[in-house]
Amino acid sequence: MKIVTQVKLMPDAAQASALSATLLTVNELANWVSAVAFVNGVPREHELRKHTYARLKEQGLGAQAAQHVIKKVRDAYTTLHAHLRAGNLGKPGAKRRRKAESKPVPFRPEAAQPYDDRCLSWQYDTQTVSIWTTAGRIKGLRFACSPQALTALQQYRKGESDLIERGGVFYLIAVCEVPEAAPYEPDGFIGVDLGIVNIATTSTGYQAAGRSLNRYRKRQLALRARLQKKRTKSAKRRLKERSRREQRHVKNTSHIIAKTIVTEAERTSTGLSLEELKGIRQRVRLRKPQRVALHSWAFAQLADFIVYKARRAGVPVVFVDPARTSQQCSQCGHIDKKNRASQALFTCRNCGVVAHADRNASRNIARKGEAAWTAGRESRVPATP
Repeated sequence: MKIVTQVKLMPDAAQASALSATLLTVNELANWVSAVAFVNGVPREHELRKHTYARLKEQGLGAQAAQHVIKKVRDAYTTLHAHLRAGNLGKPGAKRRRKAESKPVPFRPEAAQPYDDRCLSWQYDTQTVSIWTTAGRIKGLRFACSPQALTALQQYRKGESDLIERGGVFYLIAVCEVPEAAPYEPDGFIGVDLGIVNIATTSTGYQAAGRSLNRYRKRQLALRARLQKKRTKSAKRRLKERSRREQRHVKNTSHIIAKTIVTEAERTSTGLSLEELKGIRQRVRLRKPQRVALHSWAFAQLADFIVYKARRAGVPVVFVDPARTSQQCSQCGHIDKKNRASQALFTCRNCGVVAHADRNASRNIARKGEAAWTAGRESRVPATP
């Protein structure tokens, strides 16, 4: 299983200047390569290399750096075409789609640049790297990371690493090939109901309330609105400083919730049953005040965190159809829209059971997960001799 490990580079003034100049140069040349690819109908990587490699070498790039710039551009067009085929940019003729198709793929000045082991070497004992730049190779460049990240780099780092710049700070993003634990035979399933008022509710009683996170997001939204309204240099500087802060906070919250759920499943030797939420933004119809909350909450991110942590721990995970899980009684199975008395209250019109609505839904999801696991399990009937 591949995971991403991030380390923070600690350059001095001269090293930081060289790194910044390198990213600026390679991305300017990437924009030129992108224009060449656009004019020539986006040829294959080998053909694109014939049009651009010599010029890149003349501009001072090393052989490996030039190859990575060409590959980065070609991969960007591959991603664009995949989005077009999937309809993510709208139907043919849509304004957003026409805009994407009418110009070369652009690269920001601080966009990531990939490095392989010929351009970048790691010294784990001293926590330094040796990295290629347009000003020459920098040796002894210090980096900082957690002990867990350092151990993952030492044992599992594999393939390329990306150099990126965020707000004047440089990072290396490395890929680690971590072995997965062998999944065990689960003794039942824990259902996980995802929502906005309650971020996650499990059938075993754990509930991650979303009140604090929702209040935080409202404060950030109001603060951004006030700063944008001022339109002063200091306001723009504050907006830039606060960029990605909310994203980091939400990501950290999702990590904590996912770890709690997976740890509980591992401790009790149970599996996890999650809702298949693909297309939720297209299916759900909400009033205007609720749309911001729905479209800003990263349902897929939390589910992805749960899945990858479960795979590392060997916890079985199944996805089930969430249809009617909030309307069905987990005790008698009766389905009725009127069963959902309010956002938090579930009252069965058939058997009279009163329960927390999210807890009731999580129990239905757990039952569906167990049925899906049983149906998909390999037959244990001995083979006919």
